[in-house]
Amino acid sequence: MTTLICDCNQTQPLQTLSLSQALGEPLTLHSALCRREAGAFQKAIQSGQDVVVACTQEQRLFSELAEQTVGAVSVIKFVNIRETGGWSQDARQASPKIAALLAAAHLPDPDPVPVVTYKSTGKLLIIGPIDAAEKAAALLSDVLDVSIFTQGPGNAGGAQTRRYPVLAGRITSLSGWLGAFDVKWEDNNPINLDLCTRCNACVEACPDNAIGLDYQVDLSLCKAHRACVKVCQSAGAIDFGRAAVAHTEHFDVVLDLRSAASTPTFNQHAKPQGYARWDGLDLKTLLDLRELVGEFEKPKFFAYKQKLCAHSRNETVGCNACVDICSAQAISSDKSRQQIKVNPNLCVGCGACTTVCPTGALTYGYPKASEQGLKIKTLLTTYAAAGGKDAVLLLHSQTAGQALIGELGRAAQLKLAKGVPARVIPMSLWHTASLGLEVWLSAVAQGANQVLVLMTHEEASAYADGLQAQMAVAQSILNGLGYTGTHFKLIQETTPMGLDTALQALISTRQIGPVEAARFAVAPEKRATLELALDHLMAFSPLLTQSPTQSPTHSAVSIALPPNGSPLGHVLVNKDQCTLCLSCVSACPASALQDNPQLPQLRFIEKNCVQCGLCVTTCPENAITLQARLLLTPERKQAVVLNESQPYACVRCKKPFGTLKAIEAMLGKLAGHSMFQGEALQRLKMCSDCRVIDMFSDAKETRIGDI
Repeated sequence: MTTLICDCNQTQPLQTLSLSQALGEPLTLHSALCRREAGAFQKAIQSGQDVVVACTQEQRLFSELAEQTVGAVSVIKFVNIRETGGWSQDARQASPKIAALLAAAHLPDPDPVPVVTYKSTGKLLIIGPIDAAEKAAALLSDVLDVSIFTQGPGNAGGAQTRRYPVLAGRITSLSGWLGAFDVKWEDNNPINLDLCTRCNACVEACPDNAIGLDYQVDLSLCKAHRACVKVCQSAGAIDFGRAAVAHTEHFDVVLDLRSAASTPTFNQHAKPQGYARWDGLDLKTLLDLRELVGEFEKPKFFAYKQKLCAHSRNETVGCNACVDICSAQAISSDKSRQQIKVNPNLCVGCGACTTVCPTGALTYGYPKASEQGLKIKTLLTTYAAAGGKDAVLLLHSQTAGQALIGELGRAAQLKLAKGVPARVIPMSLWHTASLGLEVWLSAVAQGANQVLVLMTHEEASAYADGLQAQMAVAQSILNGLGYTGTHFKLIQETTPMGLDTALQALISTRQIGPVEAARFAVAPEKRATLELALDHLMAFSPLLTQSPTQSPTHSAVSIALPPNGSPLGHVLVNKDQCTLCLSCVSACPASALQDNPQLPQLRFIEKNCVQCGLCVTTCPENAITLQARLLLTPERKQAVVLNESQPYACVRCKKPFGTLKAIEAMLGKLAGHSMFQGEALQRLKMCSDCRVIDMFSDAKETRIGDI
């Protein structure tokens, strides 16, 4: 790996020697790498080694130069060290952060994942007032095959010349995605547009002005004079008695000119690929639509393991977190099959579902959590090795979040802001909701003093709520273990000045973290990562003391956690109500609740519990409640008995076949039933074998041959 750095426009000179030591490679400082020293870049990319260029401003120039360089075979990566580090008030102290950013850029690209394919022939439907629709169509029809679904005449009405197919009526359904939109509507207007010749006679004849230049009758204005019918006799396009006709048609792309309030579908935050709204002003929307012809691919962002899913058991719903938070409406319940369904065509890769999933049934596929964890660990370990203290990890999106940080850096260079502080390490994500508390806690265990998540205008409000709930749980764990301060913070800003103020306010605080940084790597499984983080945080907790030969001692047995979003907790069982039917055991997706094959017992392993609530909704006796907490004793990982009972022995053969409490409860409920009187009631006290033997040995029993 070769690193090329340039000090052009740096507020403070780069400390090449310390950076070389931190990265373990010799570095040469350039001053005009993209201009007179471009030969050094060309030589590096001919070496065959991966090349990291510490400049994103001239990324396009370097890429074009690489295409023109004979023998250029190296993979080129770009990293920003200027707006994120060099352009700040404390740039002199930013060398450890710059080393961390460069080290992270050396990491390999994420592993490839399956892709989702879209195919579009360019068949476009424009929905809206016909004058605005024709205006948009004129800008798109040279590339796309345009049809218009009129929603009134607008201000000017449609053109006299019929240039595009026009549909009309009431849209009943609009669904799908790029290349696969289905539009259903009812043609319920008296005027048949296929027969209409646009002679305008009906418009002129209507005394109620109920017919506009979209050539449809506004039935709320029509007073049934029927003058329009008389003047249209030759064409026969107007018939007030014709029945509504249902239609369905397929389109590849949809452009909606209606307001969000009047749109029957796609009101979710994340719209499907291939669907766009246009206000009549932003031409970028139309330019993007012109590109939607051909075959397209995107990563399949998620992986789903149904056996881990806590959504439902026996058609009873427990955890619904992923369905509730999805802003693309890509996730739905399939409780009959004990699972959820994720539509990969609608999924936009926000990862919020994987963040709130308590079990890890849904995992983020591209990049994987383990790959993101490696990047975080690389940032933190390199920062510490280069002499950095109290690292703050700033997670932001690679679109609006990254742009906002760039604006802050430029404002700092102009002395209008203080810039990104030296100990704040930015890290871009595909989406800010794609990482959750297990990774945040791992970051703190690995040396982060604080984890900040930057949200701008592009995230759905539900994501902020979900992240706040996760942060409340993670913060309760750290504070309960004695790590004082605010380790997690959600920053919601859209301006560089607002971000500057928020960062400076947070950077003035200090948090207590583990005295020793963890060495573990983020695991592919969510619960495994969470356990690794908890073990390290508990091992170095200021409230827990530990000797080489003894278990931790503490004054508190457990830490109370917020019930909203907690993936950790206890199950409380009312022993007076519980009959040990063990239906909760069969419903538990995490094997937290278990039976004992040898004895009538209900056992519980708290480490496994995900607080999904399936046991609560399944219990026929309403004997179970949840308690969100983190148990600090070794029993957390051991099976403990929540309830037990004496076995009930068969009155005939003495073999145990149930619990005393369950059989007594059954006898009490059925004692007054007409079918369970006398000997029939006694048979309820027998095992299944003895019950059959007793029935066939009783001379009083009616047999089929006697009928």
